[in-house]
Amino acid sequence: MDLAYVGGFAVVFAVIGGFELVDRTSFALIALSTRNRPFPSWAGAALAFVLTTAVAVSVGAALASLLGPSHLGLLRVAGGAFLIGYAAWLYFRPAPEAGPALTAPHSAFVAAFLTIFLLELGDTTMIFEIVFVANWGWLVVFAAGSLALVAVAAWDAWLGATLGAHVDARKLDRVVVVVLTIVGALTIAYGLAPGAFPTLGSLLTP
Repeated sequence: MDLAYVGGFAVVFAVIGGFELVDRTSFALIALSTRNRPFPSWAGAALAFVLTTAVAVSVGAALASLLGPSHLGLLRVAGGAFLIGYAAWLYFRPAPEAGPALTAPHSAFVAAFLTIFLLELGDTTMIFEIVFVANWGWLVVFAAGSLALVAVAAWDAWLGATLGAHVDARKLDRVVVVVLTIVGALTIAYGLAPGAFPTLGSLLTP
């Protein structure tokens, strides 16, 4: 029995962490971390990941059944709209001065938390966690899923901060705006018309 739980932990950790590494949420956090301090960005993202994992293992399945696919789509639309709005703010704000222009820790924490929380609700990794609960129980899925996502958040924050320290601020701003806009637009499109993304749709169907 213990070996089964260990195996379940390993499977959940690998699947959730692996999917999150290439997920739009991960790219969004990398982009945010290029202009924000890495630790508060990681802390905000980690808290959001843990909270969404808690939702998935406790009331996620009931919530998905109650709201239905259309309302889950609206959650994705909200996350995409937030990213595009943040990209617009970056684009229209005054040009940064020479040298790194990092936002305040509190602002970085809030931006990362809101971005990750909105994008993760109803996302692929969250739905996988809901499915995995039936196999290994809420405790294994919560522990393995949270640990995997917190680790991915640390990697994303470090990678974003590293890029931010070695790339010209103005060029980096343009790249961040483009990345956030693309991720936000794709998120909204998937929320409004999931049928247009057959690959993602197949992944979301257990």
